[in-house]
Amino acid sequence: MSGELAIETRGLTRRFRKKTAVNQLNLRVPMGSVFAFLGPNGAGKTTTIKMLMNILRPSSGEGTVLGASITHVRPEIMAQIGYVSENQKMPEWMTVGQLLAYCKPWYPTWDDAFCAALLKQFDLPVDRKLRHLSRGMKMKASLLSSLAYRPRLLVLDEPFSGLDPLVRDEFIRGVLELTAQEKWTVFVSSHDIDEVERLASWVGFLNDGVLTVCDPVAQLQRRYKKVEVVLAGETSAQPNLPAECLLPESSGRTIRFVDSAADSPERVEALHRLFPAGAELTVSPMGLRDIFLTLTRQGRMQNERGVA
Repeated sequence: MSGELAIETRGLTRRFRKKTAVNQLNLRVPMGSVFAFLGPNGAGKTTTIKMLMNILRPSSGEGTVLGASITHVRPEIMAQIGYVSENQKMPEWMTVGQLLAYCKPWYPTWDDAFCAALLKQFDLPVDRKLRHLSRGMKMKASLLSSLAYRPRLLVLDEPFSGLDPLVRDEFIRGVLELTAQEKWTVFVSSHDIDEVERLASWVGFLNDGVLTVCDPVAQLQRRYKKVEVVLAGETSAQPNLPAECLLPESSGRTIRFVDSAADSPERVEALHRLFPAGAELTVSPMGLRDIFLTLTRQGRMQNERGVA
């Protein structure tokens, strides 16, 4: 497996009795990227992360994290990975200072000066017990304890869940600044698409355990476009749209759909030729949130057709 990849999986699968939570996952996360791992509830994102972190064993397939097998991760490799999860259990009876003192001996690369700078940046009270902190402050404490040893890979599983907008903004700005300075790789799973869009350079989309998209954000936004066609005359007939045209709908003379292959002038010309002369065709860019919603709805429709 490639040394230029922070994470790579081949055919990674996890079953729970009759349910396949992750199905034949082939994932490649470039070193130095901020990779957003997206998908609806129940898509298999957390299950994937738990396999990558060696918390769950795969049913089949293989994977590497920082070049090491996910099923045989050596302590020196784990010491280069930071992991923050919304469901992470913390020793609530400890103070912030005690938590950091407890974590420090496990990591040879722990940087006291960096830790002190992060404490100041995150405005965390060293002498406050974790159980007396707000959810946002607990997440900051968890993040700090995962950053102070300067990990090569930072894995964030729903880190923004339940945080108020100000804390979320501080959290994101902190991660952005630090990853830019330290050249870390960040692998983040989140439902907060607007926040992820500020962070991500790559996106992977998981639907029902299957990876349907894995592209740089810029490439994804070049490919996916909203298309609106206004026909010249009254007609109920619609052309046979290519498979890349998603979620078509019509109202009177207007037809709307999302084209997932609209990354060239030739493609737009080909779309023009599908419709009668005089049709007005408008192609508009899409943000990551709209692309996410499109992929989610498309996946839901495919699942319903599969059930049927």
